[in-house]
Amino acid sequence: MKKAKLKALVLLCLTLFPVISIAQETEVERYTANNKGKFFISWGGNRESFSKSDIRFKGEGYDFTIHDASAVDKPKGWHIDYINPTRMTIPQTNLKVGYFLSDKYNIAFGIDHMKYVMKENQYKNVSGYIDLPAEEAGSIYNQQFTGDPYFVSEDFLLFEHTNGLNYVYLEFNRFDDISSIFKINNTDKFQVNITEGFGAGILYPKTNTTLLQKERYDEFHLAGYGLSLNLGLNFTFFKYFFIETDLRGGFINMPDIRTTSNTSESASQHFWFLQRVISFGGRFRI
Repeated sequence: MKKAKLKALVLLCLTLFPVISIAQETEVERYTANNKGKFFISWGGNRESFSKSDIRFKGEGYDFTIHDASAVDKPKGWHIDYINPTRMTIPQTNLKVGYFLSDKYNIAFGIDHMKYVMKENQYKNVSGYIDLPAEEAGSIYNQQFTGDPYFVSEDFLLFEHTNGLNYVYLEFNRFDDISSIFKINNTDKFQVNITEGFGAGILYPKTNTTLLQKERYDEFHLAGYGLSLNLGLNFTFFKYFFIETDLRGGFINMPDIRTTSNTSESASQHFWFLQRVISFGGRFRI
């Protein structure tokens, strides 16, 4: 009788052991537990803030600086254009594609399509000079600026990076699962991550400019470089899909901004920026 009970107990243990092992293996091998080798892609929108900056304009017959120029972005709000293939480059958008080098670190390529609109029709301190030939329409502005307030009208200057202030960069990020803080056990259903990173890249704006009544200019041009820091929260659903909110701030320096069709005429400026980004994407293995 005792031998029969012992055999039954051994048989039960042998039966349950694979089940327990499979359950433990399943727990360890959750899809979201490891990121190495995964790709991700995201698409979203942003709002921006910019610090004041000195903008210098120089060319044949003029060289002047508008001091402490201020600017705003040009939001479109929640709009179908963000997902309309024929118009999705019009709003302020963010595209990012990346690859996980390890479970916690990834490298990403991004394009931040921001918009920068200098506020005109305001008094600003201006220094420098304008001395255009009398036959040019802009000669009506000929004068020596002493740094005193001057009314910067739209007729005098229209200056916008509206298609846009394009920051094209590479970013190195750290990515950490913080789901346990919120007592989330099954991260394959819902996972919370925090990410932070450093980026660097080029500025390739399409600057819309009308300067001193010259012909309007609006073309893409490599104008300078940018550096940025990023901090974000990533909310992953059902293994593959995520919503991410980011704060990205940094420094932009553009020493060569095209302002007219004449290649000898240009503008330069540098300033700080802050973006608030919300994006939607997926993380997967190929």
